[in-house]
Amino acid sequence: MRSNVNNPLTAVRNLGILAHVDAGKTTVTERFLYATGTTHKRGEVHHGTTVTDYDPQERDRGITIFAAAVSCDWDGHRINLIDTPGHVDFADEVERSLRVLDGAIAVFDAVAGVEPQSESVWRQADRHGVPRIAFVNKLDRAGADLDTAVESIRQRLHPAPLVVQLPIGTEDGFTGVVDLPRMRALVWADGDDTAEEGPVPEALRDEAERRRRRLEEAVAELHPMALEEFCAESTLSARTLAAALRDLTRTGEGVVVLCGSAYRNRGIEPLLDAVVAYLPSPLDVPAVRGTHDGTEQERAADARAPLAALAFKVSATATGRLTYLRLYSGTIQKGDAVLDAGTRRGERIGRILRVQADRHAELDRAVAGDIVAVVGLKSARVGATLCAPTAPLLLEPPSVAEPVVSVAVEARRSTDTDRLATALARLAEEDPSLVVRTDPETGQTVLSGMGELHLEVAVEKIRQAQGLEVTVGRPRVAYRETVVRGVSGLVFRHVKQDGGAGQFAHVVLDMAPLEADDDGVGGAATGFVFRSTVVGGRVPQEYVRAVEAGCRDALAEGPLGGHPVTGLSVTLTDGATHSKDSSEMAFRTAGRLALREAMRTGVMGLLEPVADVTVTVPADAVGGVLGDLAARRGRVSESVARAGAVVIGATVPLAELFGYATRLRSRTQGRGTFTTRPMGYAPAAPDRPVLKGGAPL
Repeated sequence: MRSNVNNPLTAVRNLGILAHVDAGKTTVTERFLYATGTTHKRGEVHHGTTVTDYDPQERDRGITIFAAAVSCDWDGHRINLIDTPGHVDFADEVERSLRVLDGAIAVFDAVAGVEPQSESVWRQADRHGVPRIAFVNKLDRAGADLDTAVESIRQRLHPAPLVVQLPIGTEDGFTGVVDLPRMRALVWADGDDTAEEGPVPEALRDEAERRRRRLEEAVAELHPMALEEFCAESTLSARTLAAALRDLTRTGEGVVVLCGSAYRNRGIEPLLDAVVAYLPSPLDVPAVRGTHDGTEQERAADARAPLAALAFKVSATATGRLTYLRLYSGTIQKGDAVLDAGTRRGERIGRILRVQADRHAELDRAVAGDIVAVVGLKSARVGATLCAPTAPLLLEPPSVAEPVVSVAVEARRSTDTDRLATALARLAEEDPSLVVRTDPETGQTVLSGMGELHLEVAVEKIRQAQGLEVTVGRPRVAYRETVVRGVSGLVFRHVKQDGGAGQFAHVVLDMAPLEADDDGVGGAATGFVFRSTVVGGRVPQEYVRAVEAGCRDALAEGPLGGHPVTGLSVTLTDGATHSKDSSEMAFRTAGRLALREAMRTGVMGLLEPVADVTVTVPADAVGGVLGDLAARRGRVSESVARAGAVVIGATVPLAELFGYATRLRSRTQGRGTFTTRPMGYAPAAPDRPVLKGGAPL
């Protein structure tokens, strides 16, 4: 290892590790830290000794729950790495991390290939335009097959996989790889953490040459410079191939695929070399864009430019409140005054920390391209933009998913009510995908999140950190109401006269179900579309906008159970005004009341959230599992035999999945596993009444 702490910007790599649960993300991160000399002992997930899974719940459950940042040096480059969760309930942690990353490593299980959450995080990275390289892990497992895993990447994720390594040995006999671009062999002996470099084994030479040729052809098809050399020379030099692979990775036209076994420390050093060679530096990505006073501006990744930084994570620790920042431009030093562009409040930087999961090293300054934590910010939240007070700029914050599951929480002792409220507020501040509200009818405190495990972890965190005894109600899902049969030509007149200027608004509405094509969503359509076909100026444009605002007000509560309304379109077809009594307020009120009447007149239906469930079970337990899924109103879409087990795909209402983990374990003697992925909304069973607030009867 050759390290250089004072890296120029070209020698910085900000990347994340993305994968499905148990594909080996945290083990890859641990091996990175060990290989770079950052740690001197290899941490193991099953021993609870990893650096990034430092939270007690992560060590107890054996999964990553909270995105953890670490830094290391490799070959003169500074690598800022974020180990992200793989469970679907914590997808919002992945979203916030991807918002500030320049590249990523997608880790795949060599036996399972692309799994449901692998696909989800891949799509998240697509939305953010994050370049990726792929690492097929666990090649030492029984049933591991690189070609099968690569084909699943091609079929399910649709990139052009560019495989640059050939395994030496199979399953338990996996000992190394052939580096195809340089046609060399890297072999790891048992107990040796460093690869021995040598010629390609004679038994693999023909296969290696075939695969090298296939790689050259695939690259030449995608890269003009490589195509030119390939046509002239009938081959590609190692230098041209490396440059083309770097370009294709950064444009997203191809994904470089490497392989290994992180647990046995095989393939880690070549993966680090690939990070340096193929993934972009902050200078290689487009300049960050923001707005100021309605105009769009760019900030280049330059330490001398005005400050622009995004807060992507907030964490309360024993040493104080940590705010994690990605600096896109400029420099910060201890004691600097900065501006929160969203709230227009001034803040002051107390300390700057280089983060190593739960350990920190203090810095005097941080520059563009850095990912650091700062102490001293009092009110900045996740998504806040910190900028120079003399050059304000507002960056787009990370998107926050809408919660789908809720539980009622209360302190067991009434004297702890205030402490619980404070703890819940702090939780929501750290994790924006958690929402805390008070039910107006019952007075209960309701905690909403992305799934059953998400809420379970949040409540347990309160119990452990605050020492509070908390009572938790039965989970509830977020139901929606929609239009099944609409109404045409509904006439509504809003007339109010109580002295002085009155209120007058006359509107004629059509209400119809929203077609899926209207919002681009398959299945049950969601969203709201408002149109106006009024002609002749019978309703002025400012009153049309008021009617739309009133209709949106009416969507907050539907007639069936007070659930939010979605999946409908409203058309304003006619109306009338009064010269003195008409106003925007009058037409807004008319729009709200008219749509409420239309919903009572038409036919409404209930929508419930559904999930795509993938269940992996032994062959002898398939019958019982299928029967249980049918009892939970699940619709089975596929059943595939894979590596001695059967993988069942089904769509199941989210409300039916509470407690499913326990039931699956009992039906499969603990051998069955399942994963879920939100799939939107679908019509609820007509015989399934639901209370207001989403609690099934």
